Amino acid sequence: MTVRVMIVDDQPITRSGLRFLVSSMPGYEVVAEAEDGVDAVAMAREHEVTMVLLDLRMPRIDGVETTRQLMRMTEPPKVIVMTTFEVDERAVDALEAGAHGFLTKYLRPEELRAGMDAVMKGAQVVSGEVLDFLMHKASSSTTSLHPRRDGLPVLLTESERRVLSLLGAGLSNSQIADALYLSVSSVKTYVSRLLRKLNLDNRTQAAVLANELDFADEWQQHAEPRDPFQAPPAPGP
Repeated sequence: MTVRVMIVDDQPITRSGLRFLVSSMPGYEVVAEAEDGVDAVAMAREHEVTMVLLDLRMPRIDGVETTRQLMRMTEPPKVIVMTTFEVDERAVDALEAGAHGFLTKYLRPEELRAGMDAVMKGAQVVSGEVLDFLMHKASSSTTSLHPRRDGLPVLLTESERRVLSLLGAGLSNSQIADALYLSVSSVKTYVSRLLRKLNLDNRTQAAVLANELDFADEWQQHAEPRDPFQAPPAPGP
């Protein structure tokens, strides 16, 4: 299925460059362009957009608020927020608003393609510069924790550890619920408990911390349910 892409940027030359790059990618088609968030939300509905490449800083409403509004759609598109700033204070705001990725405009074409492919497969992507910034923010907010990989089992239950590893891999609450045979409400409870225990403000900081501690590498082995969660559904007849 072709991914229907909308490019949103207030700079015509940037829209033109992105349109050229995306149009050359097999499986992707640019179906709409907008110069600000107000037009973007209307056009996303009109053109049944699958993915939005969204500038962070625009007139009228910025990329963060535009992302919030796009996420309210019945079938929200995948949103990758892009910025010319290598370190942007609003990166966390954009991800919390529902963005599936946060990339700089200095990426090479093959890196942009890899990021778009990853997002379409359900991952959350963050450019290296932004990830370094987020990791610094996370470590600054957990100075009293002094986290070490071998120290975390003392602080977290095995169930919490598994949820943390999946957060680090960029999975949504519903995806974590599917992987661990939990209800979405149970996953939300685990996430809230993790934030409280680790003295973090949001799930993005938890995901960054999981990557910092290499927990995200464990997500594959937690894709199948194990005690002390709940047993998987009984096989059918």
